[in-house]
Amino acid sequence: MDSKDLRKRFLKFFEERGHKIIPSSSLIPENDPSVLFTTAGMQQFKLYYIGALNPFTDNHFNLGEPLKSYSTASCQKCLRTTDIDSVGDESHLTFFEMLGNFSFGGYFKEQALKDGWEFINKELNIPLNRVQMSVFGGDKEVPFDKESYEILLKLGIPKGKLIKGTRKDNFWGPTGEEGPCGPTAEIYVDDIEIWNLVFNEYYMHSDKSLERLKIKGVDTGMGLERLVLIMQYPEDKNRTVFNTDLFEDFMEYLKKYGGEDKKKGEERSRRIIADHLRASVFLAAAGVQPSNLERGYILRRLIRRFICHSQIIDLKPGWLNGAIAVIVNKYKNFYAELNNQEEIKKIINAEIEKFQGSLQRGLKEWQKLLLDVSSRKKDVISGERIFRLYESYGFPFELMKEIAEEKGIKIDDKAFQKEFQHHQEVSRAGQIKKFGGHGINKIKDQKGPYGESQATAKIKIIRLHTATHLLLQALRNIIDSNITQKGSDINAERLRLDFDFDRKLTSEELKKVEDLVNQKIQENLIVTHYDTSYEEAKKQGALGSFKDRYPEKVTVYEIKEENTEQVWSKEICAGPHIEKTKEIGKFKILKQEAVANKVRRIRATIE
Repeated sequence: MDSKDLRKRFLKFFEERGHKIIPSSSLIPENDPSVLFTTAGMQQFKLYYIGALNPFTDNHFNLGEPLKSYSTASCQKCLRTTDIDSVGDESHLTFFEMLGNFSFGGYFKEQALKDGWEFINKELNIPLNRVQMSVFGGDKEVPFDKESYEILLKLGIPKGKLIKGTRKDNFWGPTGEEGPCGPTAEIYVDDIEIWNLVFNEYYMHSDKSLERLKIKGVDTGMGLERLVLIMQYPEDKNRTVFNTDLFEDFMEYLKKYGGEDKKKGEERSRRIIADHLRASVFLAAAGVQPSNLERGYILRRLIRRFICHSQIIDLKPGWLNGAIAVIVNKYKNFYAELNNQEEIKKIINAEIEKFQGSLQRGLKEWQKLLLDVSSRKKDVISGERIFRLYESYGFPFELMKEIAEEKGIKIDDKAFQKEFQHHQEVSRAGQIKKFGGHGINKIKDQKGPYGESQATAKIKIIRLHTATHLLLQALRNIIDSNITQKGSDINAERLRLDFDFDRKLTSEELKKVEDLVNQKIQENLIVTHYDTSYEEAKKQGALGSFKDRYPEKVTVYEIKEENTEQVWSKEICAGPHIEKTKEIGKFKILKQEAVANKVRRIRATIE
């Protein structure tokens, strides 16, 4: 049974049981800016679980019309980069497809478990002797999921096949900073976890506290790659996802362009190329451009990493475009965006062209270094010399390590990391001096492994940070004086502010808020700060959020008129900020959306 058949059978199975089949949403989450990528099938349904959207009256952002159902199913494109350094083994991937069925206010545990077991046992004919299942065993915060345990016993799963799992293994969510979550039941086949059935009973807030959801929901996810593996290679201990029909054509293609296995680790390099190029193709198809920030940085890292491994296994020139075509042909009938093959090639090849020059120069210097070490009969290269090459040429540490190990030479990893950390600290200290400190070290250091400077990005983040203060005060002035901040996130592309309010703002209201922020920018208000106690700051009327996070001593930032000292905005904040508001530039609201019950979100940028 190939991957195409398994996709089709899963979706048909749940369609016959009253689920509406929804197409995969983009890898770029349009309704959940708290995460860089779509990492789970439930993300496009997140607002239904918390009651912020009604499936029968509100348009679904991906369809442009209401779902008209409490139950859905999909095959979702996903990207996760937390395990990127593990890619190359038998199972880890960055891009994958997630089969899932979902219910928000419809059925709950009994139907979900019944359907799950029926699909595995009857639809796919996987016998009980290959299966094991687990439920949440309970802890201090959440009780043992006795209901799921007893349902599974009734379905014929014997006690010997049931595990009571821990919080780590059998409690899932949320996606992003906060959201729906709950205990899970997991299905294992041949000791491989293939299906996770999440029962959303709670809402986890950003401070990790749990609140019972009014609408109970089901959110399941089954990795297609793992399902294909256990179906195509039943009980084969030597199987890997790279042996399945999802990868076999591509792996054969790479062998064709790389010749016979000659070097240690070639199979690992082929797996990394296969995974990273597949992920890069889908990211490029989603419109992501390589850059030094956020999504673009991930795409750049993936591309540069697979190019490094293509050098390690000496792939013949001209291999790339044909490899992209193999991937596109495998998926284009299910994911229409891949039909734009020429644009995908253009994006990936442009990044490779940028990288090739420094890579070749780095390789020459690296060969010189290896010759020097060998001539002096040394078997360890110092971390200092490695870092010098890394910093000067952007030559990837991983590639140096691969080549060195092949020649029986060791790299002093610890010394390299020490040099790298020292360099970051010096760079950060310079930024603190330039911008006056007050929190610059708390901005995420997005410096990547290729030596890119982030000074420009940090300057824009600081401008956006001050703009966030202006936006909050404008909302209080125009919309409601009781509005408070419920969360924020800033990167070099946009700001995001969450605030408490019980309805959608009209376009006229948004325009007034935007105009007021721009007015205050043009007035060139000054930004000053002072230190005081938390209690005194509150007495003075300073705005603040998340009280339990503040230390006894805090910093208060005021935005005020230079001559009259009239304060327009006063907030407890760790900084940093610009000195005068005209430095912000033109402020523009991008969109508003609902993120939770009585919580709205505005995303904005500056020009």
